[in-house]
Amino acid sequence: MQYDAQTPKEYLEMLEDDWRKERLLEVRQLILDLAPELTETVRYKMLTYEAGEQFIFGLNAQKGYVSLYIGDIDKIEGARALLEPFDLGKGCIRIRKTVDISKTGLEDFIKAVVEMHRKGKDTSC
Repeated sequence: MQYDAQTPKEYLEMLEDDWRKERLLEVRQLILDLAPELTETVRYKMLTYEAGEQFIFGLNAQKGYVSLYIGDIDKIEGARALLEPFDLGKGCIRIRKTVDISKTGLEDFIKAVVEMHRKGKDTSC
């Protein structure tokens, strides 16, 4: 879904109070906790997490899932195993209602992406 928000606060206020907002807030908090140096902004009508102009993560509530975007999932060692319960695209992790995030490797995946970024390695497409 597309949200015409200008700030992260506006974006969050526009979300419906349902399971998607809960999941999005859970993933958002993981990113904020694990990468406090990233700037949270709104670009492409979704939340983005950036270092300067470098895109690291995107986060958006879709109609049937929450999307977490990175450039290329397969640049992260062991990503497919960590993300096994999720529906994956090249750079998109689709988080559905039935997935309990705390019982997945999503936190470890986010940590790995952040560590790659901190070491100056590329996770883009």
